[in-house]
Amino acid sequence: MRKKSWTGIGIVSLAAVILLSGCSGNSNSKGNSEAKGASPSASAVSGKELQKIRYAPLSGISGLAVRFGAEQGFFEEEGLDVEFISTKNAVEGLVSKDVDIADMPTTTAIVAAGKGAPIKIVSSLFRTKGPFYLIAAPSINSVEDLKGKTVGAGSFGSGLDAYTQVILKKHGLSKDDVSYVANGAQEAAYASFTSGQVDATIIHEPFASLVELEGKGKILAKGWDYLPNFHTGVLASRKDFIEEKPELIEKLLRAYFKSQEYAKSHHDEYRAYFLKNVKVDEKAVDLAFERESVLWENNPDVNLDSLKETQQIQVDLGFQDQIYDTEQVLDLRFIPKK
Repeated sequence: MRKKSWTGIGIVSLAAVILLSGCSGNSNSKGNSEAKGASPSASAVSGKELQKIRYAPLSGISGLAVRFGAEQGFFEEEGLDVEFISTKNAVEGLVSKDVDIADMPTTTAIVAAGKGAPIKIVSSLFRTKGPFYLIAAPSINSVEDLKGKTVGAGSFGSGLDAYTQVILKKHGLSKDDVSYVANGAQEAAYASFTSGQVDATIIHEPFASLVELEGKGKILAKGWDYLPNFHTGVLASRKDFIEEKPELIEKLLRAYFKSQEYAKSHHDEYRAYFLKNVKVDEKAVDLAFERESVLWENNPDVNLDSLKETQQIQVDLGFQDQIYDTEQVLDLRFIPKK
């Protein structure tokens, strides 16, 4: 069946689904200087001026814990004045020097660096396994039942697409056995599903839990059960920034993982912060937290075998034309010591 790409898909009122008042921010939002309830300024404590660094975290929910960490003062404790940058293309942000360090999909970083972009992977993100779910309408009971149905795959060539195709394949189907469409991610995917424009879609939390709670759908598959070694997220920086200010990379990584560890270990505090910034049913949030706790590893190490396997899957799917030498695109000197 033919593929469709929907760029103007109708989105239900975000106020009724999710409102990221503190997540997306504007392109010049400062994590520390505008934070409420943060710890005393590190500059005031140490007498030293904070060092500026421009950081592009993941957008939306996935980047929320580091903003929570900024409010706790972890970046200031490291002597950093962090400016959170919102960007749709992290590689372009780095290359243009609008961003110093950024979160991004692992495959994006590998392919960009492999093709000559002056960037290096400096760490894994707080999770590296795909937190993706294939959800379907209540009348669909198995992945096999999707034959002939309309399936949303996020964005063609993305990790969401890779997970969707692999899940279908392991149940005897291919994208040619369904009407395979690009329906966006997060809110857009949720809207396309709840409006009936797709019968099933790959999606993130808390939307997977939300459709279950509302009785609008069910989870057919969890992505990491199908691709347990597909590496999904890294922090990357510019080569010149790494060479000129290596100490800032190390400081940011320490603050990043302090933020993640604190958010995970102080569940009630982070839950309250999450619900203040994300307007969604709190029962869905609790289900999502419980389900994804296993993915929240907070391990900065980068496994070379996982990167090779990830690239091979990409090649098999036609998402990249060759396997790049990952040792040439890694600089892991700054990973925080445990």
